[in-house]
Amino acid sequence: MHCRDCVIVTGMSGAGKSTALDFFRDNGWFCVDNIPPQLIGQCIGLAEDAGEPAERMACGIDIRIGTLMQGLDQMTDVLKARGIRVRILYLDADTKTLIRRCKETRRAHPVAGAGQLEDGIRKERGQLSELKKRADHVIDTSRLLTRELRQMLREIFCEGASFSGMNVTVLSFGFKYGIPRDADLVFDVRFLPNPYYVEELRLLTGKEAEVQSYVLDNEAAAEFLERLTEMIRFLLPLYTAEGKTQLVIAVGCTGGRHRSVAVAEALYAALCEREKAGVRLEHRDTTFSH
Repeated sequence: MHCRDCVIVTGMSGAGKSTALDFFRDNGWFCVDNIPPQLIGQCIGLAEDAGEPAERMACGIDIRIGTLMQGLDQMTDVLKARGIRVRILYLDADTKTLIRRCKETRRAHPVAGAGQLEDGIRKERGQLSELKKRADHVIDTSRLLTRELRQMLREIFCEGASFSGMNVTVLSFGFKYGIPRDADLVFDVRFLPNPYYVEELRLLTGKEAEVQSYVLDNEAAAEFLERLTEMIRFLLPLYTAEGKTQLVIAVGCTGGRHRSVAVAEALYAALCEREKAGVRLEHRDTTFSH
């Protein structure tokens, strides 16, 4: 069996490369980790000689191989000349998330050494900047759960879905608890009917059909949702063209329990229908008491 598909899994330390390799391994791909690019061709040959199922191969490459990383371009050309499809998957995350994950695992950062962790992350990001530009798929895992990352990988590599490289989070929140610090776009929906003042709806959330009907079944809400959805669809390819890989759309009402949740649910459903981006939904303040 000859290899026809090779994915180079790379990116920032702590961004999820091990999770990605586990996904490929679980789905029948032949996987090798922390391998110099110059040896990928040999690994494919050895696997084929041994009769291993190497039709699809995933190779983990990261900053630990040092200057050997420079051989990636040449090896990519060699593999393509052999008729093998080669794609680079680059996993990234914001600095705050990388610091937290590194501390949770208690593993030393490969670049920081005895210095400050944040300095090591900054240095690694700089060294990998050109590789990120050449990547076929860039996924920011800062806000992704493991199952969400695995689902995204399944859509890209196993189901043949078209993916723009943009991760979109639709986030509902309550203004009384503060605007989310990582929000890129913030929309105020406090002009919509408020279920809080309806006794039978007060203890429910915008996830319930009764609340959604109360909030959204009116002309203003319908027009707002239509215009908001079209604006987001207009902006996504522009952000992607500028290299942005993550967009947090925050929808807020007073307490973050009714109106913002209902609108976020509707916007999420609309984006999932047509967009090539990875879209996720999060409700920040539905558990607060009101």
